[in-house]
Order: sequence, then C-alpha cells, then structure tokens
Amino acid sequence: MNTVTSSLEATAQENYGMTKRLPFIGVHLAALVAFFVTPSATALILCFGLYFIRMFAITGGYHRYFSHRSFKTGRFFQFFLAGLGASSAQQGPLWWAGHHRHHHQHSDTPEDIHSPGIKGLWEAHVGWLFCEKFEPTNYARVKDLAKFPELMFAEKYHYIFPVILCLALFFGGEFLAANHPELHANGVQLLVWGFLVSTVLLYHGTFCINSLAHLLGKKRFVTGDDSRNSFILSMITLGEGWHNNHHRFPSVERQGIYWWEIDITHYILKGFEKLGLIWDLVEHPKSAYGEDAVANA
Repeated sequence: MNTVTSSLEATAQENYGMTKRLPFIGVHLAALVAFFVTPSATALILCFGLYFIRMFAITGGYHRYFSHRSFKTGRFFQFFLAGLGASSAQQGPLWWAGHHRHHHQHSDTPEDIHSPGIKGLWEAHVGWLFCEKFEPTNYARVKDLAKFPELMFAEKYHYIFPVILCLALFFGGEFLAANHPELHANGVQLLVWGFLVSTVLLYHGTFCINSLAHLLGKKRFVTGDDSRNSFILSMITLGEGWHNNHHRFPSVERQGIYWWEIDITHYILKGFEKLGLIWDLVEHPKSAYGEDAVANA
C-alpha cells in the first residue's frame, strides 16, 4: 500500500512539475520563432526598451519596494509598480516578495530556495521555480502588502498584465503596418521581439542574481553568505549586481555604495523622488563607507 501511495505521489509531483514548466518553457520555445521573424528597428527598440522598463519594475518595484520596503510611495504608484512588475511574467508582487524575504532570512543555507553553492547552479537559476513547495504565495511573510486590496488583485490576476502587454504589442504592430509601412513593423514581429524575446532575456537577467551573484565577483563585506559584487551583473540588471552590498544592507534603497558602482535603478528612483512619486528612501549608514575591504574573495 505504501509503495502504491508513494508511486501515486511521485506521479502527481511529476505531473505538477510538467504543468508548472509549460508556461515557462512555452515562452522560451515560442521565442525561437524570432529566428524566422526578421526584426525591424522598431521591434529591436521595443525588445530592449521593454527589457529595460520591466527590469526596472523588478529591481525598483518587486525587489527594493515590495520585498524590502526601502522607500515609501502612495497607493496609486504602488499599484503601478505592481502591474508593471507583473507584466514581466514573474508572477505577482506578493509571491515574489515573500520568496525573496525567505531567501534573505536563509541565504546560502539548506533552507535557501536558490543557493548555488548548496543546490547547484541549475537549481538556483531556474530549477527551484518548478518545485511544488514554492508555488503558493507565503502571505505570512507579506502581511504588510496583503492588506491592500489592489495588490491582492494584482497578485491573484497577475497573468492579466503580460496578456495586456501582448495584445498592445500585436495590435500596435498591426496599426503601424497599416499606417506607417515605412517602419516595416507588424503585429507578429512586435509580439515576438517585444514580448517573447524580451521576456526570455528578462527572465535570465533576473535569475542570474539568484545564481551567478553568489558565485562570481568580489566580497566587500562579511555577510555570512556567498553574495558578491559584480559590475557586469550590475549592468545587466540595472544595479542588482552589487549583491554583497545589498546583503550587508538589505533595507537600503541604493545598492551601489560608491559613485563608480553604477546603479541605474537608484538613479531612476531618485528621479521619481524629485517628482514626488516616492519619498523616504533608506540610505546607507556612514559606517558603510568605513567597513569595506574586510573580506575579499
């Protein structure tokens, strides 16, 4: 009986894994159509423009705001960040923040959901996404966010936002094809390059912080984990590559400490601060500037 039960549980887990993998794998497979769809300049601009915009939504919104509350904002802009982040097809803001808070609590320990040193590079990069235990949103970790009904809407219906983006790209491309043929753009082209290719790049740009930022680069601070600083990863992720800095001061909005540690997300957020859309950005303590070089690797 126990053998039969174990077999059924294993089959259910395998079926769950395949179901969970299908949308993620589907986006990757669909993006291969790009080899047969020659991009126009408009399509390439949208591809990299939407990568940039949605990477900011992940780093500035899902990460620095929802996960760490490193600045304050009003409910309208809060919902805007949630919707923009959800358009990246990385699930809802509460799911993302809950799992990230868990990562910081258990960074590079057996309890960490994506530690490359313990679970391997593949598991840390994407494998953990297919595990059943990480599917639910851990509302106990995001009680501060769950009290807002508009965020609960964005969480429950997170798939709406990438669908809206896909429709806007397709019909926008068809409009351009009919009214501005000199741009050589159409709906399929903008959908493939503006969403599919851009989203695949965005996935792996985001995931490399979970994996590579705990393997490559230098450690400035002793943090009790393997987090590292990397200029290259910072450029790919608009500032998230200063990962060792971040693990030393997780509640601070800026991840680069010195002027040469380029943090594009920080510059954008400072712009929003000047516009009055956000405020009370958490800054580094003065001790951050005298504590460096205590650990090198």
